[in-house]
Amino acid sequence: MESVSVVDSLRGVDAAEWNALAGPRPFVRHEFLSALIDTGCASAQTGWLPQFLLVRRAGALIGAMPLFAKSHSYGEYVFDWAWAEAHERHGLDYYPKLLSAVPFTPVRGPRLLGAEKELLLDSALELAQNSSSLHVLFPAEEELAHFVKRGMLIRRAVQFHWHNAGYSDFEDFLARMTRERRKKIRQERRRVAEAGVRCRWYEAHAIERRHWEFFNRCYRKTYAEHRSSPYLSLDFFLRLGAAMPQYVAMVVAERDGRPIAASLFLHDEHALYGRYWGAMEHVPLLHFECCYYQAIEFAIAKRLQVFEGGAQGEHKLWRGLLPVEAPSVHWLAHPKFARAVEQFLEREGAGITRYVDELCEHSPFRR
Repeated sequence: MESVSVVDSLRGVDAAEWNALAGPRPFVRHEFLSALIDTGCASAQTGWLPQFLLVRRAGALIGAMPLFAKSHSYGEYVFDWAWAEAHERHGLDYYPKLLSAVPFTPVRGPRLLGAEKELLLDSALELAQNSSSLHVLFPAEEELAHFVKRGMLIRRAVQFHWHNAGYSDFEDFLARMTRERRKKIRQERRRVAEAGVRCRWYEAHAIERRHWEFFNRCYRKTYAEHRSSPYLSLDFFLRLGAAMPQYVAMVVAERDGRPIAASLFLHDEHALYGRYWGAMEHVPLLHFECCYYQAIEFAIAKRLQVFEGGAQGEHKLWRGLLPVEAPSVHWLAHPKFARAVEQFLEREGAGITRYVDELCEHSPFRR
Protein backbone atom coordinates (compact mmCIF):
# COMPACT_ATOMS: atom_id res chain seq x y z
CA MET A 1 0.00 0.00 0.00
CA GLU A 2 1.39 3.39 -1.03
CA SER A 3 1.42 6.38 1.31
CA VAL A 4 1.68 9.99 0.11
CA SER A 5 3.17 12.78 2.23
CA VAL A 6 4.14 16.43 1.80
CA VAL A 7 7.47 17.74 3.13
CA ASP A 8 8.96 21.24 3.22
CA SER A 9 12.59 20.04 3.13
CA LEU A 10 14.67 17.19 1.75
CA ARG A 11 16.66 16.80 4.96
CA GLY A 12 14.67 13.73 5.97
CA VAL A 13 14.82 12.18 2.50
CA ASP A 14 17.67 9.79 1.73
CA ALA A 15 19.75 11.28 -1.10
CA ALA A 16 20.47 7.92 -2.72
CA GLU A 17 16.77 7.02 -2.77
CA TRP A 18 15.80 10.39 -4.27
CA ASN A 19 18.57 10.32 -6.87
CA ALA A 20 17.65 6.78 -7.93
CA LEU A 21 14.31 8.29 -9.00
CA ALA A 22 15.73 11.55 -10.39
CA GLY A 23 18.35 10.00 -12.67
CA PRO A 24 21.42 11.80 -14.04
CA ARG A 25 19.90 15.24 -14.75
CA PRO A 26 21.65 17.58 -12.30
CA PHE A 27 18.78 19.98 -11.62
CA VAL A 28 16.37 17.50 -10.05
CA ARG A 29 18.98 15.72 -7.96
CA HIS A 30 18.82 15.83 -4.19
CA GLU A 31 22.02 17.90 -3.93
CA PHE A 32 20.83 20.69 -6.23
CA LEU A 33 17.35 21.07 -4.75
CA SER A 34 18.70 20.82 -1.19
CA ALA A 35 21.26 23.53 -1.93
CA LEU A 36 18.48 25.86 -3.10
CA ILE A 37 16.29 25.17 -0.07
CA ASP A 38 18.90 24.92 2.69
CA THR A 39 20.66 28.17 1.71
CA GLY A 40 17.33 30.01 1.71
CA CYS A 41 17.29 30.80 -2.01
CA ALA A 42 14.07 28.81 -2.41
CA SER A 43 12.17 29.24 0.84
CA ALA A 44 8.98 30.65 2.31
CA GLN A 45 10.84 33.94 2.82
CA THR A 46 11.63 34.23 -0.90
CA GLY A 47 8.17 33.11 -2.00
CA TRP A 48 9.15 29.49 -2.77
CA LEU A 49 7.62 27.34 -0.01
CA PRO A 50 8.64 23.70 -0.64
CA GLN A 51 5.71 21.28 -0.73
CA PHE A 52 7.42 18.19 -2.11
CA LEU A 53 5.29 15.09 -2.66
CA LEU A 54 6.72 11.74 -1.58
CA VAL A 55 5.25 8.33 -2.33
CA ARG A 56 6.44 5.42 -0.18
CA ARG A 57 5.75 1.72 -0.18
CA ALA A 58 6.81 -0.27 2.87
CA GLY A 59 8.97 2.71 3.84
CA ALA A 60 10.84 2.84 0.54
CA LEU A 61 10.66 5.96 -1.63
CA ILE A 62 9.08 5.01 -4.97
CA GLY A 63 7.86 8.39 -6.24
CA ALA A 64 8.52 12.10 -5.75
CA MET A 65 7.52 15.46 -7.21
CA PRO A 66 9.21 18.80 -6.52
CA LEU A 67 6.45 21.28 -5.69
CA PHE A 68 6.42 24.82 -4.33
CA ALA A 69 3.66 27.08 -3.06
CA LYS A 70 4.44 30.37 -4.79
CA SER A 71 3.44 33.83 -3.55
CA HIS A 72 4.62 35.52 -6.80
CA SER A 73 5.73 34.58 -10.32
CA TYR A 74 9.39 35.59 -10.26
CA GLY A 75 12.16 33.19 -11.23
CA GLU A 76 10.01 30.93 -13.41
CA TYR A 77 10.72 31.95 -17.04
CA VAL A 78 7.09 31.20 -17.94
CA PHE A 79 5.14 34.41 -17.57
CA ASP A 80 1.64 34.38 -16.08
CA TRP A 81 1.44 37.90 -14.67
CA ALA A 82 -1.59 38.66 -16.87
CA TRP A 83 -3.41 35.66 -15.44
CA ALA A 84 -2.72 36.91 -11.92
CA GLU A 85 -3.94 40.41 -12.78
CA ALA A 86 -7.15 39.00 -14.30
CA HIS A 87 -7.87 37.09 -11.10
CA GLU A 88 -7.25 40.18 -9.01
CA ARG A 89 -9.56 42.33 -11.18
CA HIS A 90 -12.34 39.87 -10.42
CA GLY A 91 -11.64 39.80 -6.69
CA LEU A 92 -10.02 36.36 -6.72
CA ASP A 93 -6.66 35.42 -5.24
CA TYR A 94 -4.14 34.00 -7.69
CA TYR A 95 -1.46 33.49 -5.06
CA PRO A 96 -0.57 31.17 -3.54
CA LYS A 97 -0.34 28.97 -6.60
CA LEU A 98 1.21 25.51 -6.74
CA LEU A 99 4.25 25.07 -8.96
CA SER A 100 6.28 22.05 -10.01
CA ALA A 101 9.59 23.34 -11.30
CA VAL A 102 13.26 23.75 -10.53
CA PRO A 103 13.61 27.30 -9.16
CA PHE A 104 15.37 29.77 -11.44
CA THR A 105 16.11 27.02 -13.98
CA PRO A 106 14.37 26.94 -17.39
CA VAL A 107 15.68 23.46 -18.26
CA ARG A 108 13.49 20.55 -19.30
CA GLY A 109 13.56 17.45 -17.16
CA PRO A 110 11.43 14.99 -15.20
CA ARG A 111 8.93 16.38 -12.72
CA LEU A 112 7.11 13.12 -11.90
CA LEU A 113 9.95 11.10 -10.45
CA GLY A 114 9.64 7.32 -10.27
CA ALA A 115 7.01 4.89 -11.56
CA GLU A 116 3.99 6.25 -9.62
CA LYS A 117 3.35 9.14 -12.01
CA GLU A 118 -0.45 8.91 -11.98
CA LEU A 119 -0.57 8.89 -8.18
CA LEU A 120 1.83 11.82 -7.97
CA LEU A 121 -0.19 13.92 -10.39
CA ASP A 122 -3.50 13.08 -8.75
CA SER A 123 -1.98 14.03 -5.39
CA ALA A 124 -0.64 17.31 -6.80
CA LEU A 125 -4.05 18.20 -8.23
CA GLU A 126 -5.69 17.38 -4.90
CA LEU A 127 -3.15 19.57 -3.09
CA ALA A 128 -3.83 22.35 -5.61
CA GLN A 129 -7.48 22.52 -4.49
CA ASN A 130 -6.22 24.90 -1.80
CA SER A 131 -4.63 27.13 -4.48
CA SER A 132 -5.74 28.98 -7.57
CA SER A 133 -3.81 26.73 -9.94
CA LEU A 134 -1.16 24.09 -10.59
CA HIS A 135 1.68 24.75 -13.03
CA VAL A 136 4.35 22.31 -14.20
CA LEU A 137 7.24 24.06 -15.94
CA PHE A 138 9.53 22.46 -18.53
CA PRO A 139 8.54 18.81 -17.94
CA ALA A 140 10.12 15.97 -19.87
CA GLU A 141 8.50 15.18 -23.22
CA GLU A 142 7.47 11.70 -22.12
CA GLU A 143 5.50 13.17 -19.19
CA LEU A 144 3.20 15.38 -21.26
CA ALA A 145 0.65 12.63 -21.92
CA HIS A 146 0.03 12.26 -18.17
CA PHE A 147 -0.82 15.95 -17.83
CA VAL A 148 -3.01 16.07 -20.94
CA LYS A 149 -4.91 13.02 -19.68
CA ARG A 150 -5.82 15.03 -16.56
CA GLY A 151 -7.10 17.93 -18.68
CA MET A 152 -4.16 20.25 -18.05
CA LEU A 153 -3.40 22.89 -20.68
CA ILE A 154 -0.13 22.90 -22.62
CA ARG A 155 1.72 26.16 -23.16
CA ARG A 156 4.80 26.40 -25.39
CA ALA A 157 7.69 28.83 -25.24
CA VAL A 158 10.79 29.06 -27.42
CA GLN A 159 14.36 28.34 -26.38
CA PHE A 160 17.55 28.08 -28.40
CA HIS A 161 19.67 24.93 -28.30
CA TRP A 162 22.86 23.92 -30.10
CA HIS A 163 23.00 20.35 -31.38
CA ASN A 164 26.18 18.44 -32.01
CA ALA A 165 26.27 17.11 -35.58
CA GLY A 166 29.41 15.11 -34.86
CA TYR A 167 31.73 18.12 -35.16
CA SER A 168 35.43 17.38 -34.79
CA ASP A 169 36.21 20.91 -33.57
CA PHE A 170 34.96 24.50 -33.67
CA GLU A 171 36.24 25.04 -37.21
CA ASP A 172 34.25 22.02 -38.37
CA PHE A 173 31.18 23.59 -36.76
CA LEU A 174 31.86 26.87 -38.56
CA ALA A 175 32.33 25.06 -41.86
CA ARG A 176 28.67 23.99 -41.77
CA MET A 177 27.48 27.61 -41.53
CA THR A 178 26.84 30.14 -44.25
CA ARG A 179 29.83 32.18 -45.36
CA GLU A 180 28.36 35.36 -43.85
CA ARG A 181 27.78 33.85 -40.42
CA ARG A 182 31.14 32.07 -40.41
CA LYS A 183 32.92 35.33 -41.17
CA LYS A 184 30.95 37.22 -38.52
CA ILE A 185 31.71 34.73 -35.75
CA ARG A 186 35.42 34.71 -36.59
CA GLN A 187 35.43 38.51 -36.47
CA GLU A 188 33.71 38.53 -33.07
CA ARG A 189 36.16 36.04 -31.57
CA ARG A 190 39.14 37.89 -33.04
CA ARG A 191 38.01 41.20 -31.53
CA VAL A 192 37.86 39.64 -28.07
CA ALA A 193 41.32 38.12 -28.49
CA GLU A 194 42.72 41.43 -29.79
CA ALA A 195 41.35 43.11 -26.64
CA GLY A 196 43.83 40.97 -24.73
CA VAL A 197 41.26 38.58 -23.25
CA ARG A 198 41.99 34.91 -22.66
CA CYS A 199 39.53 32.35 -21.32
CA ARG A 200 40.29 29.56 -18.87
CA TRP A 201 38.06 26.60 -18.04
CA TYR A 202 37.81 25.22 -14.51
CA GLU A 203 35.98 22.02 -13.71
CA ALA A 204 34.92 20.13 -10.58
CA HIS A 205 37.35 20.56 -7.67
CA ALA A 206 39.59 22.84 -9.75
CA ILE A 207 36.95 25.53 -9.08
CA GLU A 208 38.29 26.98 -5.85
CA ARG A 209 36.58 29.29 -3.39
CA ARG A 210 38.31 32.31 -4.98
CA HIS A 211 36.73 31.41 -8.32
CA TRP A 212 33.28 31.12 -6.76
CA GLU A 213 33.72 34.43 -4.96
CA PHE A 214 34.77 36.17 -8.17
CA PHE A 215 31.94 34.58 -10.12
CA ASN A 216 29.46 35.67 -7.45
CA ARG A 217 30.65 39.29 -7.76
CA CYS A 218 30.13 39.11 -11.52
CA TYR A 219 26.71 37.52 -11.12
CA ARG A 220 25.51 40.13 -8.63
CA LYS A 221 26.87 42.99 -10.75
CA THR A 222 24.82 41.78 -13.72
CA TYR A 223 21.62 41.88 -11.66
CA ALA A 224 22.52 45.30 -10.26
CA GLU A 225 23.00 46.66 -13.78
CA HIS A 226 19.45 45.51 -14.59
CA ARG A 227 18.18 47.07 -11.34
CA SER A 228 17.15 43.68 -10.06
CA SER A 229 17.95 41.46 -7.09
CA PRO A 230 19.84 38.18 -7.62
CA TYR A 231 18.01 34.98 -6.80
CA LEU A 232 21.08 33.01 -5.71
CA SER A 233 23.73 33.51 -3.05
CA LEU A 234 27.41 32.78 -2.59
CA ASP A 235 26.39 30.12 -0.05
CA PHE A 236 24.40 28.38 -2.78
CA PHE A 237 27.28 28.46 -5.26
CA LEU A 238 29.74 27.13 -2.69
CA ARG A 239 27.29 24.39 -1.73
CA LEU A 240 26.83 23.51 -5.41
CA GLY A 241 30.57 23.25 -5.98
CA ALA A 242 31.08 21.09 -2.92
CA ALA A 243 28.08 18.78 -3.37
CA MET A 244 28.04 18.38 -7.17
CA PRO A 245 31.56 19.04 -8.46
CA GLN A 246 31.25 16.53 -11.30
CA TYR A 247 28.42 18.57 -12.85
CA VAL A 248 29.98 22.03 -12.68
CA ALA A 249 32.23 23.95 -15.08
CA MET A 250 33.24 27.61 -15.15
CA VAL A 251 34.83 29.92 -17.71
CA VAL A 252 36.92 32.78 -16.35
CA ALA A 253 37.97 35.52 -18.76
CA GLU A 254 41.26 37.22 -17.95
CA ARG A 255 43.07 40.29 -19.21
CA ASP A 256 46.61 41.16 -18.13
CA GLY A 257 46.44 38.25 -15.69
CA ARG A 258 43.34 39.63 -13.97
CA PRO A 259 39.89 37.96 -14.03
CA ILE A 260 37.32 40.28 -15.60
CA ALA A 261 34.32 38.02 -16.36
CA ALA A 262 32.95 34.56 -15.70
CA SER A 263 30.28 32.15 -16.93
CA LEU A 264 28.87 29.18 -15.03
CA PHE A 265 27.70 25.96 -16.67
CA LEU A 266 26.32 22.64 -15.49
CA HIS A 267 26.55 19.47 -17.54
CA ASP A 268 25.75 15.80 -17.50
CA GLU A 269 26.79 13.06 -19.93
CA HIS A 270 24.34 14.32 -22.56
CA ALA A 271 24.12 18.09 -22.39
CA LEU A 272 25.75 21.35 -21.34
CA TYR A 273 23.52 23.92 -19.65
CA GLY A 274 24.39 27.60 -19.73
CA ARG A 275 23.29 29.22 -16.49
CA TYR A 276 24.80 32.53 -15.34
CA TRP A 277 27.30 35.12 -16.46
CA GLY A 278 28.70 38.45 -15.38
CA ALA A 279 31.58 40.84 -16.06
CA MET A 280 33.45 43.37 -13.96
CA GLU A 281 34.67 45.22 -17.05
CA HIS A 282 32.96 45.85 -20.37
CA VAL A 283 34.65 44.25 -23.35
CA PRO A 284 32.65 44.30 -26.60
CA LEU A 285 31.42 40.82 -27.62
CA LEU A 286 32.87 39.14 -24.52
CA HIS A 287 29.42 37.86 -23.56
CA PHE A 288 29.17 35.88 -26.80
CA GLU A 289 32.65 34.44 -26.31
CA CYS A 290 32.11 33.35 -22.71
CA CYS A 291 28.52 32.19 -22.99
CA TYR A 292 28.32 30.64 -26.48
CA TYR A 293 31.57 30.08 -28.36
CA GLN A 294 33.48 28.71 -25.38
CA ALA A 295 30.48 26.55 -24.52
CA ILE A 296 30.26 25.10 -28.02
CA GLU A 297 33.98 24.30 -27.99
CA PHE A 298 33.55 22.59 -24.61
CA ALA A 299 30.56 20.55 -25.81
CA ILE A 300 32.43 19.40 -28.91
CA ALA A 301 35.49 18.42 -26.89
CA LYS A 302 33.35 16.49 -24.38
CA ARG A 303 31.21 14.97 -27.16
CA LEU A 304 28.04 16.31 -25.60
CA GLN A 305 24.95 16.17 -27.78
CA VAL A 306 23.26 19.41 -26.77
CA PHE A 307 24.10 22.84 -25.43
CA GLU A 308 21.10 24.61 -23.91
CA GLY A 309 21.70 28.33 -23.93
CA GLY A 310 18.91 29.29 -21.53
CA ALA A 311 15.65 31.14 -22.03
CA GLN A 312 14.88 33.55 -24.89
CA GLY A 313 17.35 35.41 -27.07
CA GLU A 314 17.09 35.55 -30.88
CA HIS A 315 20.76 36.60 -30.98
CA LYS A 316 21.59 32.97 -30.19
CA LEU A 317 20.23 31.88 -33.56
CA TRP A 318 23.02 33.66 -35.45
CA ARG A 319 25.55 31.80 -33.32
CA GLY A 320 24.36 28.32 -34.12
CA LEU A 321 21.65 27.73 -31.51
CA LEU A 322 18.39 26.75 -33.18
CA PRO A 323 14.83 27.29 -31.86
CA VAL A 324 13.05 24.51 -29.99
CA GLU A 325 9.70 24.55 -28.24
CA ALA A 326 9.76 24.25 -24.44
CA PRO A 327 6.39 23.29 -22.91
CA SER A 328 4.73 23.95 -19.59
CA VAL A 329 1.35 22.63 -18.39
CA HIS A 330 -1.33 24.40 -16.38
CA TRP A 331 -4.49 23.71 -14.42
CA LEU A 332 -6.69 26.54 -13.12
CA ALA A 333 -9.30 25.97 -10.44
CA HIS A 334 -11.82 28.57 -11.62
CA PRO A 335 -13.73 27.25 -14.68
CA LYS A 336 -14.18 30.72 -16.20
CA PHE A 337 -10.47 31.51 -16.06
CA ALA A 338 -9.58 27.99 -17.25
CA ARG A 339 -11.66 28.52 -20.41
CA ALA A 340 -10.19 31.98 -21.00
CA VAL A 341 -6.63 30.69 -20.60
CA GLU A 342 -7.35 27.75 -22.90
CA GLN A 343 -8.51 30.14 -25.64
CA PHE A 344 -5.50 32.37 -25.07
CA LEU A 345 -3.10 29.42 -25.30
CA GLU A 346 -4.65 28.29 -28.58
CA ARG A 347 -3.96 31.71 -30.10
CA GLU A 348 -0.52 31.97 -28.49
CA GLY A 349 0.43 28.45 -29.59
CA ALA A 350 -0.41 29.18 -33.22
CA GLY A 351 1.79 32.27 -33.00
CA ILE A 352 4.64 30.28 -31.46
CA THR A 353 4.49 27.74 -34.29
CA ARG A 354 4.67 30.52 -36.92
CA TYR A 355 7.51 32.16 -35.01
CA VAL A 356 9.59 28.97 -34.90
CA ASP A 357 8.97 28.34 -38.62
CA GLU A 358 10.08 31.90 -39.37
CA LEU A 359 13.24 31.50 -37.32
CA CYS A 360 14.11 28.22 -39.03
CA GLU A 361 13.90 29.98 -42.38
CA HIS A 362 16.79 32.16 -41.21
CA SER A 363 19.01 29.31 -40.09
CA PRO A 364 22.73 30.24 -40.03
CA PHE A 365 23.63 26.84 -41.48
CA ARG A 366 24.13 26.05 -45.14
CA ARG A 367 21.19 24.25 -46.69
